[in-house]
Amino acid sequence: MTNPIFALRVALRAVLIADATLITLLGGARLYDAAPAGETPPYITFGEAKIEDWSALGVIGHAHTLSLDVWSREGGDSEALALAQRLVEVVQASPLTLDGHRIILIRVREQDVDLPTADGLRHARVTLEAFSEVLS
Repeated sequence: MTNPIFALRVALRAVLIADATLITLLGGARLYDAAPAGETPPYITFGEAKIEDWSALGVIGHAHTLSLDVWSREGGDSEALALAQRLVEVVQASPLTLDGHRIILIRVREQDVDLPTADGLRHARVTLEAFSEVLS
């Protein structure tokens, strides 16, 4: 069985890089586990992720919490928030296919934006909540 966090990240990566609008806003398929050294924003990275057991009646299930971090340097918060909004739209509109798992529900739990870093970097976060079950 594929790790549920990994399976969800792979599925999210597939739908996000398939979206032409998001890729245009990012200037390429700039979605990373961790940004390469020296990478210039904008880009998106996978943030914190956790799962909790959600098993019942003999079905193995997981409750996921996963964040996607949007990094920008332009236009105040507007670029970071525009990217975060497109990310939300893609996730809400796209069915996710996970290796070894099936999504029962995925939703945006929270969006937030931080104050700029000392070097002017802008950061918006989209936190997703999902429920999945293991395919037998």
